[in-house]
Amino acid sequence: MKSLMFAVLAAVGLSAAGVAQASAELAQKSGCMTCHSVDTKKMGPSFKDIAKKYKGQASAEADLITKLKTGKGHPAVKTSDDDTKALVKWILAL
Repeated sequence: MKSLMFAVLAAVGLSAAGVAQASAELAQKSGCMTCHSVDTKKMGPSFKDIAKKYKGQASAEADLITKLKTGKGHPAVKTSDDDTKALVKWILAL
């Protein structure tokens, strides 16, 4: 039983790591890394600072997606809705 639980936890951990890696690559491919970085401020705030700012806010995901898609407070992004949502979820999880 313990080995089964360990296998399940390992699989979940590996899949989460894959999602994080894919989102970092998606951020690079989408041009986000031109102005942002994961840990440090560039032209824009770091992704970790954005996550900290929105931590605990129920509407954080929807607010950020709207901001990115409409260009209010951030240049409008040209990514698909699914990619934008994936990026926002990744950022908020940092």
